[in-house]
Amino acid sequence: MSIDMSLDSTWIAWLGEHSMFQGDAASLLLAFVGALCIGLSKSGLAGTATLTVVLMAQAFGAKESVGLVLPLLIVADVMGFVINRKGGSWSAVWRIAPPAMIGVVIGWLLLDRIDNHAARLTIGWLIVGLLLFKLLLDVKKDTFIRLTEHKVFAWFMGFTAGTVTMLANAAGPVMTVYLLSQRLEKKELLGVFSRYFLFVNLFKVPFSSKLGLINERSLVTNFILLPAVIAGILLGWQIIKRIPQKPFEWTLFVLTFLAAIWMVR
Repeated sequence: MSIDMSLDSTWIAWLGEHSMFQGDAASLLLAFVGALCIGLSKSGLAGTATLTVVLMAQAFGAKESVGLVLPLLIVADVMGFVINRKGGSWSAVWRIAPPAMIGVVIGWLLLDRIDNHAARLTIGWLIVGLLLFKLLLDVKKDTFIRLTEHKVFAWFMGFTAGTVTMLANAAGPVMTVYLLSQRLEKKELLGVFSRYFLFVNLFKVPFSSKLGLINERSLVTNFILLPAVIAGILLGWQIIKRIPQKPFEWTLFVLTFLAAIWMVR
């Protein structure tokens, strides 16, 4: 028994020294569930993406989690791109790339000027706002579709997505609204969606590194969490086959909303 306890203590000490884990079982569990949700979101269960943001913020801190999650997202984006490479095109991405890049720079400047507490509040309220926006879209979908006919719509959505993804890795709902407005078939939508996030997440890397949010400790943490991301992708494919997506998405909506409210309390 003493040998096992010694091994456990050594492992926990190693985690504390070389990774962002602090030996807290609760935060460790939150981190692995959050990584699992990254994989689930890339497999098609999009509602898990916002839950990831909240779980990682609770596990590692709001500001630190932004950089920590990014390499995991990129790995999942590469897998998503490979899976959906026959749908969509890069030309659709380049149309909204300029405002998205501007939004990333604005988000970077904001993130560089706020502390962890302010980041926690910002991310929490962003999640609440995006969830309420989803409700409004569900109720007034036809009205929003008409608004998309304005030329400024693409630039506004691209800029918003860029800013939100730099601040909180939470641009999924924004891009979903934009791509739905383009009246793309499912295969085309998934192809553009995966291409966009692969591009914008790679673009964010130097900015997160400049802030010190991607570093040796965060990369070690990524390596430990990566199996959970892959497991999430594989599990997501099975869930989509067996469980109706709407009830699953609404369950996640409620859980994410409650978690976001907890962040801003």
